[in-house]
Amino acid sequence: MLLKQYVWYASYGSNINRDRFLCYIKGGRPKGSTETELGCTDPSSPIDEGVFTIPYQLYFAKEAGRWGSKGVAFINGTKSETATTYSKKYLITSEQFLDVLQQENSGIQFEIDLNKVKESGSLVFREKAWYGKILFLGDDGGHPIYTFTAPWDLDDVAINKPSQEYLQTIITGLKEYYPKEEIHQYLKDKPGIKGKYTAEELFRLI
Repeated sequence: MLLKQYVWYASYGSNINRDRFLCYIKGGRPKGSTETELGCTDPSSPIDEGVFTIPYQLYFAKEAGRWGSKGVAFINGTKSETATTYSKKYLITSEQFLDVLQQENSGIQFEIDLNKVKESGSLVFREKAWYGKILFLGDDGGHPIYTFTAPWDLDDVAINKPSQEYLQTIITGLKEYYPKEEIHQYLKDKPGIKGKYTAEELFRLI
């Protein structure tokens, strides 16, 4: 029997919320979403989890039907010394990571060698897909850390305000680790929120 290979998945959008993420693992409909997720072939829960900071710019764009046709989270594909994106990382099998990635890409079939992604630092496997780019973010405890985002850059896409339900899903996940004031400071200037949510509106969601 082959031993399971584990990787860290660093989530920065709605998957920061553990209950939402587990819908991708076990199947189910997340609170605030209009779609039911299929789940992974292996529905085992993550064997570890924790906070992680990603040095890439967070922003909100596109129109996600499952989230009220409003914006959803992406990170810019270029690393930045000034960018700080809060993340929650889950230790799951490499097969589960690819299953989650497949669900985030409308169930499209693909074959990806994560070892090659680690060697190159990134891989664009679907040119126009919302989450068609994998990023290698380092290692922790002997396990590689991966995330995924869009293959385009922040300057190449129209920014869009996220729905309250989507934003609350992220906020609920952040509240597990961060105080309300810090969450407000973190979110208020992000593209898609700045100028689209007032300070009062954002505080009410937190």
